[in-house]
Amino acid sequence: MTRIAPHGGQLTVRWASPQEAQEWRARARSLKTWTVRPEIVQDLWMLGMGAYSPLTGFMTRVEYTHVLQEMHLPDGWPWTIPIVLDVDRSFARTLREGEWLALRVSDGSLVAVLQVREWFSWDPDLFARSVFQTTDTRHPGVVRLRTWGDTLVAGPVRVLMRPRFGKFQAYYMEPEETRALFCRKGWYTVVAFQTRNPIHRAHEYLHKVCLELFDGLFIHPIVGSTKQDDVPAEVRMRCYETILTHYYPRDRVVLAINPAAMRYAGPREAVFHAIIRKNFGCTHFIVGRDHAGVGGFYDPWAAQRIFEQFDPDRLGIRPIRFRETFYCRRCLSMATERTCPHGPEDHLQLSGTRLRELLRSGQTPPAEITRPEVADVLMQYYQEAERSRTPAHTLVEVAR
Repeated sequence: MTRIAPHGGQLTVRWASPQEAQEWRARARSLKTWTVRPEIVQDLWMLGMGAYSPLTGFMTRVEYTHVLQEMHLPDGWPWTIPIVLDVDRSFARTLREGEWLALRVSDGSLVAVLQVREWFSWDPDLFARSVFQTTDTRHPGVVRLRTWGDTLVAGPVRVLMRPRFGKFQAYYMEPEETRALFCRKGWYTVVAFQTRNPIHRAHEYLHKVCLELFDGLFIHPIVGSTKQDDVPAEVRMRCYETILTHYYPRDRVVLAINPAAMRYAGPREAVFHAIIRKNFGCTHFIVGRDHAGVGGFYDPWAAQRIFEQFDPDRLGIRPIRFRETFYCRRCLSMATERTCPHGPEDHLQLSGTRLRELLRSGQTPPAEITRPEVADVLMQYYQEAERSRTPAHTLVEVAR
């Protein structure tokens, strides 16, 4: 077994069995229905597989309030992002405690059923200030928040629709599967890496430092909803496949996809991402500069400092904090301020933002920023996108 228990002590898997799903599909014809947005579908998948353990469904008023104000669930387990289902008040008023609600996507397919515990009003400004630390509508999380319904419905769920990811389905793994895989590999310490960007040399440096210290590396990219200008998930996956083939010891690395949506919540999302990887069986979590940040809304190192606010034993998973990584033209290698004596004039800064800027301008990123094989994949995508001017889609949208 891996050396870390799931958050809350055990995985709370919410998938319906095949027989149960068949019964619910027949019964759902007589249930009230609410059509959910893509981010809710992605949360339902995470609930279904147990990645949001110990949650069994969408948060009650008490749970929601505790998370906003204290960054903990009422029973004391750390939790930083509310997991909620929004509806219109006019619809909420038709609901009664204990009844079952059918949750469907826009084409009418049944995703899940929810047993109503309660419904309650919420304050978007309070949510935004607490989670995103801003109400500025330039923040993508705030923009998304403004489209939500004015009422939240709480209750446990049973999830019927499982995700499908086409040719990347082989990279879809649930917590029970990754835990079993780490066990078969004999890994007791597993460090997780979260990303929504194409892999670059700074990432590779962090990974390989950790491979010197831990039994295995779990690369777990987000493939749910992201910003429109982020590189599409299917392109990022080709980059990961390429670099793992050429530059990583494959027996010490596991690549899997994470169907959750990005919140861009900075420090709070760093803790949230760590908890999710704890449920997948990871013991450590890489936290770099401006984790889950966007547009300069967060102090670059706030995502590292926030972990100091939690009881390490209660949180369980340990953060691995890295300073800003760069390529030093005099050292001729990747480095940080802790290992390089040279000044900023010798440093080539590496970031997903900088990489995207180069690609959009038609420039091939230098080898100091990204491996040539990865640059080829990215250049091909940007050239095709420029020719077609088609919008990007997440793997989740492609799957649906």
